[in-house]
Amino acid sequence: MCGIAGEIGGVAGYNRDRIPDYGKMQAKLSRRGPDQSGIYITDGAAMIHTRLAVIDVENGRQPMVFDEPSGRHILIYNGELYNYQELRRELVLAGHSFRTNSDTEVVGRAFLEWGERCVDYFNGIFAFCIYSESKKSAFLARDPIGVKPLFYSETKAGTLVFASELGSLTEHTAVPRRLGSQGIAEILFLGPGRTPGCGVFEDVHELLPGERAVFSQGKLKKERYWRLRDRENSDSYDEAKEKVRYLVRDAIRRQTVSDVPLGAFLSGGLDSSIITAVMATEGANNGEIKTFSVGYRDNEKYFQASRFQPNSDDYYIDLMNAAFGTESVRVTLDTDELVPALYEAAEARGLPGMADVDSSLLLFCREIKKHVTVGLSGECADEIFGGYPWYRDKEIRDRDGFPWAQTTAYRKTFALPIDDLDADEYIGSRYRATLTASDILPGLSDDERRQREMVNLNFMWFMQTLLDRKDRMSMYSGLEVRVPFCDKRIAEYLYTLPWEYKDKNGREKGLLREAVDDLLPEEVVHRKKSPYPKTHNPTYLAAVCREMDGLLADKSAPLWQLVSSEAVGKLTRGEEMGFDYNATPWYGQLMTRPQTIGYFLQVNEFLKSVTLA
Repeated sequence: MCGIAGEIGGVAGYNRDRIPDYGKMQAKLSRRGPDQSGIYITDGAAMIHTRLAVIDVENGRQPMVFDEPSGRHILIYNGELYNYQELRRELVLAGHSFRTNSDTEVVGRAFLEWGERCVDYFNGIFAFCIYSESKKSAFLARDPIGVKPLFYSETKAGTLVFASELGSLTEHTAVPRRLGSQGIAEILFLGPGRTPGCGVFEDVHELLPGERAVFSQGKLKKERYWRLRDRENSDSYDEAKEKVRYLVRDAIRRQTVSDVPLGAFLSGGLDSSIITAVMATEGANNGEIKTFSVGYRDNEKYFQASRFQPNSDDYYIDLMNAAFGTESVRVTLDTDELVPALYEAAEARGLPGMADVDSSLLLFCREIKKHVTVGLSGECADEIFGGYPWYRDKEIRDRDGFPWAQTTAYRKTFALPIDDLDADEYIGSRYRATLTASDILPGLSDDERRQREMVNLNFMWFMQTLLDRKDRMSMYSGLEVRVPFCDKRIAEYLYTLPWEYKDKNGREKGLLREAVDDLLPEEVVHRKKSPYPKTHNPTYLAAVCREMDGLLADKSAPLWQLVSSEAVGKLTRGEEMGFDYNATPWYGQLMTRPQTIGYFLQVNEFLKSVTLA
């Protein structure tokens, strides 16, 4: 993967006067692209790139320039196309000549052939911009699922500034790091999630998944080219099982194409085990597969089974590596690493995140990068195949509100009043808007309709938080992570299937389990879902409490401009608050008391570089 940034528009000489800004924007993206970098500046545009070289290392440099009869076109691209070889053959038949073997050139020539419709042909993860000099216009697009990010801001000078990350975008002097009431509400009432398309800072936005845009003559025109669409599906269960098996295997196979070493994340859960099994049986990486697993010091001593995390991973990881002859790399993290990494993780995300759930992944990816440049991971299977507890818990499912964060009253105990803003209405309006935007066929039963709504809620919200996490934490170390379950073909097909298929045998992801039951050891096929591992070591809670005690003693800490120090003090000391703070999640299944304290530490760090409007 790579980092992209740039600015479109401006009078003659404007862009060259902004060169110091562009240098700072590029420097902020250097972790995303440590191998190569480039800047193309002309009147009307600046195109900035940093490259992590994966395919055609020598010839895929960017910005990539296309001199055509229609004029000069400059491309910067972050992503991977998994059908680029088929598209290349089709473009050759249409008369195009290629000078590289990179998927980057396929993106550029697809645009030259099909214009804005080129994204309809792509199967991959991407964010890119193509500037056409003769028209002085730019075309920007983001992949259907939203794996790769693309933030932007329309400036008072009439230009469009864009970047892969918020930290790069706000290095431009025209995009200040200013936080208004909406941004504060995003952090305190929705964070670490955020409203689709919201960039948190004032006047900062993000292209939605499956959105394309044209910027010309100072105006930005956006259009959704892809979204989940419901349609009639008459496939029998057996037909659906066979199609899922094909789609999953094909997605994984396509995503093992690489000119650099690659491996697999492995927790011993269903999703990562499927990826490992297919990579091993398909002979990926010349048959030499490394798997990467994370654990925590003394977790075997302190682990306590719960509804959300019924067992630990080690037994299943060993089982998988033994079954497929893969080389296991274990990474063990400790408290003295996790707490300092909270601040690195907030820098990497550009926002407060999932506390040690983020920082542990950042540290994990740093170790993986020592072995491989590309890793395959199992994100998004739970959202698409119905793996989360809230899909199957009728009480939670039937309750209004985001199922992973039905704790607004709890959050309000910490937030200081925000002018003219009601937390319940702020959250409720976004929840209702998501339901309204869900494409659902008429005539479905109430339960079936609700399951479609649940998919859309997860797809547009919870899944985006996890994809943000995986992209930022991995790219901070220049590690490319691919997510085969995010193949748009899988999402499109599964959305149209009845819930009884996905819930086969009353099991989460029942259809997926049966589709791959002969690929995996039986114990792995039937293992109950277990989330990303987190530390259970009490030293971590003690460490974040000590860190917070230091903030509580500092009355000038920026956190206290937005958050009640009294409430945070009670949380840290474990005093009565009217909530079971050890069990009440701040967000999802993993953010309970230690992670909530960690989140506030990240908020404080974030606010150090922010101006409150």
